[in-house]
Amino acid sequence: MKSKLLTASLLASALFAGLGMAPAMAQGNNHTPGIDQSQQAISARIQQGLASGHITPSEAQALYQRDREIEAREMRYKANGSTNPQERQQLRADLGALSADVERMMTNNVYSAPPVAGGNTNTNTNTNTNGIDRLEYKISQRIDEGVRTGRITQREARRLYSRERVIERHEQAFKADGVVTQQERRQLRNELTALRDEVERMMRNDRRNGRG
Repeated sequence: MKSKLLTASLLASALFAGLGMAPAMAQGNNHTPGIDQSQQAISARIQQGLASGHITPSEAQALYQRDREIEAREMRYKANGSTNPQERQQLRADLGALSADVERMMTNNVYSAPPVAGGNTNTNTNTNTNGIDRLEYKISQRIDEGVRTGRITQREARRLYSRERVIERHEQAFKADGVVTQQERRQLRNELTALRDEVERMMRNDRRNGRG
């Protein structure tokens, strides 16, 4: 478990570094290493929550969206070559609120323990649903892409995310007794496939004008 969380943290840090989330900025008031480090730490913590089952894919998607908004605000502040104390304070406050929400989820959400290494790997007798979780995350990413490109409206996205949360609640209910049966897995996949097909239909039908 520790190695999995460490790997997730390293991957998250590498991802942020690759995306330029913590670049070497110009010297002076434009340098915000503390803020960048906080962003990396929050991303790693979200990854830990995904790995441990405390944070669902749709919750992670929403958290990452907030993190991207804070990052975009930081870039706007830096655009003129400097960030003033008020702007830095705002960024820290936003990151503090985001971090608090992540920690609340890590503390309060239902814990779905991953299978023990070397334990029973029969999909009929454990709660390992990694394939289902990956599909949920891909659907969340696709919805987010649809919103960004205008193919999916905010109202439609809320409805789609609501359906995904219902499926996640079904998954948690199935895991509650320590066993996810083949029939339960089939139900989850069928529900996710129907949701994915609905998302893809919206992405194909480019009705960006006049949709409410």
